[in-house]
Amino acid sequence: MFLASAAHGQIGGQHSFEFLNLAQSSRTTALGGALISVIDNDITLGLANPALLNQQMHTEISFNHNFHFADINHGFVSAGYHHSRSKTTFQLGFNYVNYGNFTRADILGNIEGTFDSGETAITIGAGRALNERIRAGINLKLANSTFDIYRALGVAADVGLSYHNPETNLTVGVVAKHMGSVLNSYTATNESLPFDFQLGLSKRFKHLPFRLSITAHNLHQWQLRLDAANQQDQISFLGGEVIEESQFSKGLDNLFRHFIFGGEFLIGEQENFRIRLGYNHMRRKELSVSEFRSLGGLSFGVGFKVSKFRIDYGLGYYHLVGAANHLSFSMNLNSFSKKI
Repeated sequence: MFLASAAHGQIGGQHSFEFLNLAQSSRTTALGGALISVIDNDITLGLANPALLNQQMHTEISFNHNFHFADINHGFVSAGYHHSRSKTTFQLGFNYVNYGNFTRADILGNIEGTFDSGETAITIGAGRALNERIRAGINLKLANSTFDIYRALGVAADVGLSYHNPETNLTVGVVAKHMGSVLNSYTATNESLPFDFQLGLSKRFKHLPFRLSITAHNLHQWQLRLDAANQQDQISFLGGEVIEESQFSKGLDNLFRHFIFGGEFLIGEQENFRIRLGYNHMRRKELSVSEFRSLGGLSFGVGFKVSKFRIDYGLGYYHLVGAANHLSFSMNLNSFSKKI
């Protein structure tokens, strides 16, 4: 189930609608880019794992905007509603990416104007408790992509489960993401969706205001390294001697590329102030520059509550050129009225 019979050297750029894998909130960005095993009132977690949807998210609404690289803007808006009669929590989300304006030119280089491009996805999800400790959920997504005169349309589903033990403060989440098909592609080639099978756990320590989260991703594909058995030796741009990695070192590196580590300090009696940090090993390795050190793969963030509003900020380092800044703003509409 976890190992594919055929594996490729890298996972990026092989599918349509890759934007579905972008972090949906600043909290997720600060914790390394993935979080599927925390059950609280954060409605954005329902996009990552619909099994996390719960009654604490009733009338929660969240606005998230990611100031990405090269003036690319990405955001996610979501809202939750708990239906008490069916004991089910529903969510509605809108995910968008705006790539900006591009110059249109013919094959001779003559400028013919400009065009824009972007992608959107609408998500409808539901989650409920199966018993005191196990929850299940499902997301249905309709994704649309526009690049000048080209259009693409796809449908996808996420199916998730979660297990929570209140005695040990341990939560385990598992989710199969982006299962579906491209209904209409840019060309005659029928691309696939970026399927991902993830397993995560979160542990809240009893005598320490800290929660550790570990997420294993791309479990359906073992090989995540770019190099293959016939890859030539690496080249040093600075003229130094390159030391070839051992098979054990390569295997260990490939193993840790499947893991994302995140930590969250929960400060205050009501946990209204939070400090977050994360590490994504695959991001660091895939975007690193040989012989140059950077903060790639590391992420940081803070969150605090002011009156009835929660503000979160996440900083995710990708490359030497800098980091993505993620800002989130959320509130509970029920706090403004006695009953909704």
